[in-house]
Amino acid sequence: MKQTSNTTAAFIRKRISYLFFLLLGIGTVSCSPEELWEGFGDLFDDIEKSHDVPEVITFTQPGLYPEGVSHDAIFQRFLVSSVSTSTIGTVNYEGNYTPYITDERLVSAIGLQVDEVRKRVLVAGADPGNTPNSSPATAGQMAVLGIYDLETGDPLHFADLGALRSGMPHFANDITLDKYGNAYVTDSFSPIIYKVDPQGNASVFYENEDFSTPAGAFGFNGIAYHPAGFLIVAFSMENELYKIPLNNPAAISKVQLDAPLESPDGLLMSQNGEQLIVVNNAGGQPSGRVLSFISANKWETGMLNESFQTGAVFPTTATGYGASAFVLYAHLNELFQNVQPPRQEFTIRTVPFSKNEIFGR
Repeated sequence: MKQTSNTTAAFIRKRISYLFFLLLGIGTVSCSPEELWEGFGDLFDDIEKSHDVPEVITFTQPGLYPEGVSHDAIFQRFLVSSVSTSTIGTVNYEGNYTPYITDERLVSAIGLQVDEVRKRVLVAGADPGNTPNSSPATAGQMAVLGIYDLETGDPLHFADLGALRSGMPHFANDITLDKYGNAYVTDSFSPIIYKVDPQGNASVFYENEDFSTPAGAFGFNGIAYHPAGFLIVAFSMENELYKIPLNNPAAISKVQLDAPLESPDGLLMSQNGEQLIVVNNAGGQPSGRVLSFISANKWETGMLNESFQTGAVFPTTATGYGASAFVLYAHLNELFQNVQPPRQEFTIRTVPFSKNEIFGR
């Protein structure tokens, strides 16, 4: 009997694992058996199509300075935000940038997340100051979440998160979604994680003064959902990751890693929860890198699996498509250093890890 190769076995294992966890998620929304099988077919197509995405996509939009990136498998494109504007744009695989959503209520568009199940896109808005739309009334005091139709870009909901804790500094940063469509949004200037339900109703999910930071320092940053029912969140100021159970946020615990982090920013969790990609922006220094950790104990601990050096490009966030992961080169240090002329080109790059789990559609 012919022995199955390790490569083929891994190929099959990843797809079965991905379908299993997708099925768990599908169980939370209504669908017919025909829609379920059609979804499975789409999954296999998407996994293969992910190999067609170029290794490096360079797009031109002067002064854009994107912070967030999220892949959209439905329309075969990437969505990117803009710290310098309130615009969300699309980038196709050929590297063409097109403005998609402009909502001046965002001031600066930071993290974003495509929700393909519900066909919407969620965008965190803040005001870091020193940008064209900044004002004394909102600089360092703004946290909002805009929710838009994925196809048309039409607004669906808009939540003023900062209003839940008035009189505090605010900076809405990153977003993750649980299997019910609830969004969790980090506030980098206050020790808060917000929760916004699918109808746009906002509440404080977690708040702890132990995670307060000095003025201007980033605390909670990247965030990811694990299918076992907890969040992993980056605490940038201390270069640490924390695990927060959804059913008992007070039981927060530090993830013990076997490798140091340097300004951890965006996080990307695999569908089965066994692999976590951590983007280290390093403040735009040459030590910027993307780390892949694996865990066999639901992130009590994490072991470094692979590392990719990006260089001095200020990598911010990562997104997934099939078994491929992509990182955004944002160059945000140039924006805040007022480098002139403004940067013209930005990059979405496939992270060249040799082994990946399935990250998403």
